[in-house]
Amino acid sequence: MNPGDQLETHSFQVTRADLVRYAGASGDFNPIHWSDRVASSVGLPGVVAHGMFTMALAARALDAWAGRPGKVRELGCKFTRPVVVPDDDDGVRVEVAGTVQDVTGDSVRITLQVTCGQESVLGAAKAVLAR
Repeated sequence: MNPGDQLETHSFQVTRADLVRYAGASGDFNPIHWSDRVASSVGLPGVVAHGMFTMALAARALDAWAGRPGKVRELGCKFTRPVVVPDDDDGVRVEVAGTVQDVTGDSVRITLQVTCGQESVLGAAKAVLAR
């Protein structure tokens, strides 16, 4: 990896079934992640993915770019826009792209672009990988 490199975009299809599995694994059973009625009652456009689930998709892309799991040293972002997941079999696509910012002796700094549709869903997303 070299500064300025555009890393291969990774696409993830997210369905309501994924949200149910994540809720079980994380213990986050907030009904905005599974109930349209509750999500709309609090002003959301529909059921939304867990923010940490969306961030985990970014971590999966980082693992792929690094060549194996266990090389992510840092990952940070702001949750700027929810990922709305429709109640159908197709769900929604989340895409993770990256740009290498800096390479030092033992680390690679990457800025991430995480989008759903054409909208950014994670702001100020950045990571450090071990080389």
